Amino acid sequence: MPRAADKQPDALERQSRPSLQIVRTTVPPGAESAEERFLVRGTAAYRRASVALFLSGFATFSLLYCVQPLMPIFAEDFGVSPAASSLSLSLSTGFLAFAIFCAAAVSEGFGRRSLMFASLLGAALCTVACALVPSWHALMAIRALEGLLLGGVPAVAMAYLSEEIDPRGLGASMGLYIAGNAFGGMAGRVVTGTLAEYFSWRPALGAIGLLGLAAAIGFFVLLPASRNFTPRRGVDARFHLKAWLGHVGNPALPLLFAIGFLAMGTFVTVYNYIGFRLVQAPYNLNQTELGLIFTVYLFGIAASWTAGMLGDRVGHFIVLPAGIAVAATGVAVTLSSSLPLIVFGIVLLTSGFFIAHSVASALVGRLARGTKGHASSLYLLAYYIGSSVAGSAGGYVWGTGGWNAVVVFTLTMLALGMIAALAVARLARP
Repeated sequence: MPRAADKQPDALERQSRPSLQIVRTTVPPGAESAEERFLVRGTAAYRRASVALFLSGFATFSLLYCVQPLMPIFAEDFGVSPAASSLSLSLSTGFLAFAIFCAAAVSEGFGRRSLMFASLLGAALCTVACALVPSWHALMAIRALEGLLLGGVPAVAMAYLSEEIDPRGLGASMGLYIAGNAFGGMAGRVVTGTLAEYFSWRPALGAIGLLGLAAAIGFFVLLPASRNFTPRRGVDARFHLKAWLGHVGNPALPLLFAIGFLAMGTFVTVYNYIGFRLVQAPYNLNQTELGLIFTVYLFGIAASWTAGMLGDRVGHFIVLPAGIAVAATGVAVTLSSSLPLIVFGIVLLTSGFFIAHSVASALVGRLARGTKGHASSLYLLAYYIGSSVAGSAGGYVWGTGGWNAVVVFTLTMLALGMIAALAVARLARP
């Protein structure tokens, strides 16, 4: 039977236990390992987040851009002009730009994951509704509502990545998210273009809406809960205003916002009106052939992912202007009258655009000083205003000067984007 003394800790043990407890409870918050604080590449949580955000990008861009190859059909069926038919996209992107500006503030109290899921679900249902409406004005109203709902995804997704992903791999994960955008943009255009050729535009939009519903559910199931985000209760207008003004006062960030506006404006203008050019003589492409041209988005998928990794390794300030230069080369090549060269030019434009967008998105997350959701919302506000304003303005340019005028218009925007890229490199480098 053990002696009573054996049951009592000796003096040394009694002295050591409290000190051991103190060491365990006074670890500073910043001392956790990267695996505890962030989603680190190679972990199951990182893979789940990557797939979930890929699905969110796929759903957002497929739902948003599925109308683009249908614009010539809208112009014929509803008796509207090419510039008016572009409103099926421009209204969505315009309302999306407005919604993005508010989404960061809403997500501060509502939560990142919940807001993104609600937005994706609502937008998918809107696309299904578009397949059923009888009139042009009703179609435009639903597309405007869809853009408003989709605003809850892009800025919040960028904020989630910036907050939750290990900074050493942020460029690669942002590139994968942008790749999901590219894949969605391709799928939306190719699926609707092909189905519209064999059935009509209504079943085509219905099919995209159902795909969006499936992607929204997959996103909600897979995305891990936030580790580094604490919701703010109530609406504090002064807090949000201060956050936005703080980012505008950062000299590098407004230049990145300008790059988003100019690059996206160029990209959407070319894609909006290249269809009107190619359905005319001497090309006379049908809807299936026109839709298949959008498979060049595959190059955008590869380019965005590669650009993210290259930015992490060789420097974002080198990759960003390179992407803009590639896009400008592609626009110039589309001046050719040869269909293969026109397609090659679209390949270069698509690759260059996604390189620039992927790197600029990652730089916003890196250079923002706190409240990254607000910084992302400002970038995407400029990005989608570029889509809406330049996309519609390009219709008037096309109507007055043809394709040559469209090329001059877009190359001018890319030249301004290059100036901004060189300036942001000079300002942001230590």
